[in-house]
Amino acid sequence: MRIVFMGTPDFAAESLKRIYEDGHEVCAVFTQPDRPRNRGMKVGFSPVKELALKYALPVYQPETLRDGRAAEQISALAPDIIVIVAYGKLIPGDIIRIPPRGCVNLHASLLPKYRGSAPVQWSVLNGDRETGVTTIYINEAMDAGDIIESRSVSIGEYETSGELFERLKVEGADLLCHTLRAIENGSAKRTRQNDSEAVYTRQLSKSDSPIDWSLGSEQIINKIRGLNPWPVATAVIAGAELKIYAAVKTGNLTDAAAGEIVSSGRDGIEVACGDGRTILIKELQAPGKKRMSAADYLLGHKL
Repeated sequence: MRIVFMGTPDFAAESLKRIYEDGHEVCAVFTQPDRPRNRGMKVGFSPVKELALKYALPVYQPETLRDGRAAEQISALAPDIIVIVAYGKLIPGDIIRIPPRGCVNLHASLLPKYRGSAPVQWSVLNGDRETGVTTIYINEAMDAGDIIESRSVSIGEYETSGELFERLKVEGADLLCHTLRAIENGSAKRTRQNDSEAVYTRQLSKSDSPIDWSLGSEQIINKIRGLNPWPVATAVIAGAELKIYAAVKTGNLTDAAAGEIVSSGRDGIEVACGDGRTILIKELQAPGKKRMSAADYLLGHKL
C-alpha cells in the first residue's frame, strides 16, 4: 500500500523501520519540526526524520496541521492510508478524510484505558501488571476511534517506563504491520470503543518528580519506576536533592517517621514510608554528578 507515515520519537521510528522493511511504499514522512535538544540545546532531528533520511524518503515538517497546507500536501501524495505513531499533535478532519483506507494509529495502551499522553508511564505509575498496544482507525476525538487489534504485554515488578518502552515499541511495530496486512487483504475488523470505560492521562512534568514519603512503599516504588528515565523521581536526603532511579521493597517494618533514613550501607539507603514499611534506594544521582549506585554514593557521603 501507498503510505504516508506520521511520527516523531524513537517509539515511532521502530514502526517506520518495520513498515519500510515489510515492503510497503512509504511515499512521505511527516514529523515534528527540528527543535533544540539535550543540554547543549543544539537543533536536532527527530528519530523518525533521521530514519526517513537514511531511507531517502521525502520529509515534511509543518509547524501546524490546521492551516490547510498539510492537507494539500498529503492530498497531492495520494496515499492509500495514513499511519500515525506518536506524531505529537491531533490530526484534523480534513487530513483524516483524505486516504481511502483511512488513518490508522498505533497507541501504547490497551484502549480505551489510558487515552492521551504518557500511557506507558501511567501504566507503571499506577502499578499495573499488564498493558499493551492497540491499533485504531482514528477520528477527531483523542484516541477514541474504532479498535482494529490489540496485544497484551505483562509488566515486570521492577520494570521501568524506559524498559517497558523498549519492549512495547517492538511489539507495537509488529502489531502495526499485522494490521496493515489485514487492511490490505480486507480481513481487518473494527470494534467500537466503550467510552464509559475510557481513562484519560495527562502529560508528565518535573513537578511530578518529588517523592511524597507519606505514601505507601508500593506507590513510591511505582513512582520511581514510572518516572525513569524522565522526569525522574527526586528526594531530599541529608540536605541534598537526589534523583532516584531505582529502589526495591525490603519487606521490613519500622516505627520511623515517613521519609526518615532507617539505615545505609553497601546494600543502599533504607527509607521509611507512610505505610510503616521501608524501601531500599539502589541507584541515584547527586547534583552535578553521574548516575551511580547508592553504595558508591555512600562512599563519599555519610548519612
